[in-house]
Amino acid sequence: MIFTLLSTLPVLIITSELDYSELVHSAELVSSSSSHLHQKSFNSRKRNCTRDTDIIDRLLNGTGYNKFRIPQEEGMTVVVEIWIQAITSIDELTNDFDMDIYITETWLDPALNFQHMSPCKGNLSLNHQVLDRLWTPNSCFINSKVAQIHNSPFRSVFLMLFPNGTVMVNYRVRVKGPCSLDLSNFPLDLQKCSLIYESFNYNRQEVEMKWSDAEFPVFNLSKIVLPDFDLFAIQTARKQEPYPAGMWDELHVTIIFERRFIWYFMQAYLPTYLTIFISWVSFALGSRAIPARTMLGVNSLLAIVFQFGNIMRNLPRVSYIKGIDVWMLVSMTFIFCSLLELAIVGFMVRDETVAKKKQQKKISGNPSREESPHGIISERRFMFPPGCSDSTKSLNSCGTGCWTPERIDSISSVMFPLTFFVFNIIYWFYYIHRKEIIRENMINRVDG
Repeated sequence: MIFTLLSTLPVLIITSELDYSELVHSAELVSSSSSHLHQKSFNSRKRNCTRDTDIIDRLLNGTGYNKFRIPQEEGMTVVVEIWIQAITSIDELTNDFDMDIYITETWLDPALNFQHMSPCKGNLSLNHQVLDRLWTPNSCFINSKVAQIHNSPFRSVFLMLFPNGTVMVNYRVRVKGPCSLDLSNFPLDLQKCSLIYESFNYNRQEVEMKWSDAEFPVFNLSKIVLPDFDLFAIQTARKQEPYPAGMWDELHVTIIFERRFIWYFMQAYLPTYLTIFISWVSFALGSRAIPARTMLGVNSLLAIVFQFGNIMRNLPRVSYIKGIDVWMLVSMTFIFCSLLELAIVGFMVRDETVAKKKQQKKISGNPSREESPHGIISERRFMFPPGCSDSTKSLNSCGTGCWTPERIDSISSVMFPLTFFVFNIIYWFYYIHRKEIIRENMINRVDG
């Protein structure tokens, strides 16, 4: 029985293998048949339309198309739109800013109309190699310091051609533009940077440049974050400027930045407050602690001068006074005045010491003296009010009291903080109000 089963097993295996191969072969026949039918249907649909390469070949080869000739004799209209990708930096020392943008230009070229060719696509997406064969308005930023198309990893130029002959070109550009920095209100200031875009080769009679009809022809794709500034506003304008070859259309982009104040408050104003407060501690040390008060005042003055130098190192050398200059100079004046007050107190202490020594010598050498019941030697003819010396007799004659070092320190401990408080009110009110005026003037000037 077992021998019979073993003898029939190869036959069963061969039979099963034949069945499986037949099934696979039949499946392949069905698949190839369906694929052939699909390809035949696809080819039949594609047979009546024109491919992209054929369209470009028909448009540019053998038709007399000339990229150096303006497509329309009456002139071209080029619509421009700019998308701001990022603003990387604003440099006060060189008065410029860096940003990455997308520039979109659109115009109608009747010679590129391919509606009659039955295109397979609604529009053609092409690269910069095709653009090099087409007419372009040759636009550029005429006031930029550096402007270049990105090449990472290939040239970042996008070309789209519509059936009616409309050409849309998009460039990804890194541009370094100028800024007209006014630091008179620094650090409570607003700064304005601008770019001017125009056709370099064609005047207004040949190429008319205009912004797109969108609500914001220039807008940022994402939130602009800078260490020192916040993006306050983006303004656009279209102007006509005369040149020897005619009138040119200029598209102006004005970007207004508002400086972030908190960093300068933490690094400049707050340490200055602390330095001035420390200089006032000398008023409480007493009139006899001259060395300690001198060291405290001189160190405070050196600290604020060093701090002022660090701030000025990162700013351009302008010929006008900035807001931070007023603050630092007045702060140094307060510390310098505290040193002058210390000099007056030291002079009076030394004068008192000399006067007491002279008085003691005079008393010891004068026979007309008497000893009090407590053993204190006094002289009746030269008795003065307590705390007054011979040198201050003329001041006491009017009954106004003595200007002792202790009294001068007491008055200074009140007058210095009070004067500094009044200065703070005037300073902050003036520069904050001036900042609002500058903001309104910038917006009204651009809108007008």
